[in-house]
Amino acid sequence: MKSPRSLCSLPPEGAAIPSGRPGGIGVKTRTRTEALAAATVADPRWAGVVAREAQADNTFFYSVRTTGVYCRPSCAARAPRPENVAFHASGADAQRAGFRPCKRCRPDDAPRAERQAAVVADLCRFIEGADQAPTLDALAQHAGISAHHLHRLFKRVTGLTPKAYAAAQRAQRVRQQLARSETVTAAIFDAGYNSNGRFYAEADRVLGMTPTHYRAGGADTDIRFAIGACSLGAILVAQSARGVCAIALGDDPDALARELQDRFPNARLLGGDAAFERLVARVVGFVEAPALGLDLPLDVRGTAFQQRVWQALRALPAGATASYAEVAARIGAPKAVRAVAQACGANPLAVAIPCHRVVRTDGALSGYRWGVARKRALLAREAAA
Repeated sequence: MKSPRSLCSLPPEGAAIPSGRPGGIGVKTRTRTEALAAATVADPRWAGVVAREAQADNTFFYSVRTTGVYCRPSCAARAPRPENVAFHASGADAQRAGFRPCKRCRPDDAPRAERQAAVVADLCRFIEGADQAPTLDALAQHAGISAHHLHRLFKRVTGLTPKAYAAAQRAQRVRQQLARSETVTAAIFDAGYNSNGRFYAEADRVLGMTPTHYRAGGADTDIRFAIGACSLGAILVAQSARGVCAIALGDDPDALARELQDRFPNARLLGGDAAFERLVARVVGFVEAPALGLDLPLDVRGTAFQQRVWQALRALPAGATASYAEVAARIGAPKAVRAVAQACGANPLAVAIPCHRVVRTDGALSGYRWGVARKRALLAREAAA
């Protein structure tokens, strides 16, 4: 049986029981740990650490007291306990606090996305400067990574395989050479083709017509076109032998026809027959209801960079938008925001290549080749679908 003294020393019912240490140090330690954890969780930067947000990289760093390292927010290591975390404005601040850089996320280096974009940009320059299209093994040796990893990385960053990018570069080069070389043969070899036969096998895909016709501004090339009406005004649809080569919107039908004539100065522009009118009706239906999609062959001609931008735009679903900076990042050229805007302005296929889905960083509408009012109407129509 306990003595009266021992009974009196027990804490009241419901009170916290301190540890065996004098003064209840265990309770104080737990209280301090909980306070540290609560302060970390309440900091908006903690959510970026838990989500491993790459967008937060270089905006802050965090250190972990138990490991003695500091990391970038996107570090793939297991999330630390919040009571052990401190935030720092820079890596230098973390180092002054006594922490060393994490060997996994390498916070002192550029973010991973930037490093990968730099690798791909260097490969693009290497391809563009080569007389012949480099093999995948040659590209891998140049970059110092495996061919398999290079192929996946290049396609993810640019949207094109290295082979497709090299082909687009060679196509751009042959178009330039055809405009300045004395003969078609000279242009073919100057562009990096090994033989006439190999080029002519690709000529229709590369130029949309024979090299001689291309040099003559599209002479002897038939382009069917028709001008109709839709809820956004007049609409022109044109089709070459390869596919739809122009979709234009405007207020003046004659101006749309003159623009097509200027683009193909020596081609034969023909009025559409009944079959072509049905094609135009399909395009008009797509403009009115973009969610239906447009399953038609397209004759898309542009530089390699424009092709990359346009391919990225076609990957944007109806109802979605992206900023010019986001599109630039998706094609592996984060600093080429102005060039992305120029590629959007050069788009020859309204709605089919949805440059209307590109907006400013703050979400505001910017210029649109066929008028900002039409851009606003298209976005509203897609949002309501």
